[in-house]
Amino acid sequence: MAKKKLCTAISIVLGAAMLTAGCTSAPEGEKPSIPDNTQAPATVSYPLKAGSTLTSWQTLNNNLLSVNIENMAETIFGQELEKQTGVKVTYTHPPVGQTTEKFNLMVASNELPDVVEYTWTAYPGGPEKAIKDKVILPLNDIIDQYAPNLKQIIESDPELARQLKTDSGQYYVFPMLREAPVQLVYEGPVLRKDWLDELGLPVPTTIDEWYITLKAFKEKKNVAAPFTARYAGGKWDLEDTFIGAFQTSNGFYLDDQGKVHYGPYDPQFKDALELLRKWYQEGLIDKDFAIPDSDGKTLDTKITSGISGATVGLIGGGIGRWLDTMKTKDPAFDLVGAPYPVLNKGEKAFIGQRDFKYNPSGSAAISASSKHVETAARWLDYAYSEEGKMLFNYGIEGESYTVENEVPKFTDLILNNKDLNVQQILSQYSKQAGPYLTDKHRNTNTYPQQDEAAQVWSDTEAVKHMLPKFITPTPEESAQAAKIETDLNSYKEEMFVKFIMGKESLDDFEKYQQQLKTIGVEKVIAIYQSAYDRYLKR
Repeated sequence: MAKKKLCTAISIVLGAAMLTAGCTSAPEGEKPSIPDNTQAPATVSYPLKAGSTLTSWQTLNNNLLSVNIENMAETIFGQELEKQTGVKVTYTHPPVGQTTEKFNLMVASNELPDVVEYTWTAYPGGPEKAIKDKVILPLNDIIDQYAPNLKQIIESDPELARQLKTDSGQYYVFPMLREAPVQLVYEGPVLRKDWLDELGLPVPTTIDEWYITLKAFKEKKNVAAPFTARYAGGKWDLEDTFIGAFQTSNGFYLDDQGKVHYGPYDPQFKDALELLRKWYQEGLIDKDFAIPDSDGKTLDTKITSGISGATVGLIGGGIGRWLDTMKTKDPAFDLVGAPYPVLNKGEKAFIGQRDFKYNPSGSAAISASSKHVETAARWLDYAYSEEGKMLFNYGIEGESYTVENEVPKFTDLILNNKDLNVQQILSQYSKQAGPYLTDKHRNTNTYPQQDEAAQVWSDTEAVKHMLPKFITPTPEESAQAAKIETDLNSYKEEMFVKFIMGKESLDDFEKYQQQLKTIGVEKVIAIYQSAYDRYLKR
């Protein structure tokens, strides 16, 4: 898989589904109109014609900011992408924490760059409305004409094709895609493995075993907060740990018959609250669990200082970071990913953290005002070519990766850099998130505990019960749901904390359910059910 210039030509016969390769060049000029796919497609080779330029709006990875790189064009990746595609891109990045605000201002000004990376499913009214508002272009004809690599991926995966369409059948993004199941699961229950070994305890799998473990941490290790988890974004980040054991969720989900539910409105949600309340009263849950921890530093301190022995954490920003921190401070420090707990031994977890192959948050659309539609499409499509895939995933062969037995491997420059952590250096050589296909072999984990945790957390029925992020309520439905959910989430979280802390009696759970109904929970459930039913018909 030696590094070389990609030279691909495409010949599409009308009505045929497959593409063939060769070598040609892009036309000098282009118009902002959507291509007429009744004509023979333009052929292409990379790099594109000299002088090709684009503008792109996208968030900048925080790891780059941590090493004082403020623009994608300054990175080795950005420079290599320009070299390989022949397209000079002017990047604009919203300030950290202001993505939505800056996006809204940009749309209101009607001054959009050629390419915009955004969570287009979050656009008011959804991507269909964004197309109707002439903010972005429908991509069906553009993909047919100018994006053969993405076209081939879509045609080979009908379920993915469904995910990428609006209800009316219009493609709207060049998507962020993941190949391997373990890439879709990156968060779950984590415990101090060295403490479990010291106390002669197994990794807990059931609610009862978790109770025994947390009691042991408190009584035998004298731990102040046996279980803790980050509180951020207005909610406690449990990812349904403990709650899922009661066949419900902390948000919207699907039952086995494909019916939409709002977990906190379920009768069995009371059972989950009773459990968490009991543990809180016995001092097994961090008494300060509801204090916001936006940057995660409080959680880091509690895990690495021995204040807590269990949490819900990330593979990289949790297990990896904590093991790194303690490597020299306490060589005995060890962590293990535990299964999402169930009530009875041998059961499979009802739900847990899991993404879909298509991730709306890292995907790119072409703006309706772009005067460089063909260049934008070909530049974006390069990420889905074989050579583009290697650059986006691994960087530069011989520098950031090598190939052994046809499998890419990161070099010591990435995995054992003396000055920067893996994510900091890798973000300079590759794109951490965005519109490309993540290679199934890509793995930035530096500890076996991380790989093992991903496997353990993957063993749930989440794939059946997660409500897809890319369902699209109509503009009217979307406006209704957004208004109701603001009040719904605020009230639900307020009561969630009060129930657990004992500030509100669980005898009032039916009153709480009635208030959710008054706010409009059943209306939102009906909206999402309609959107999900339409999704299935795409």
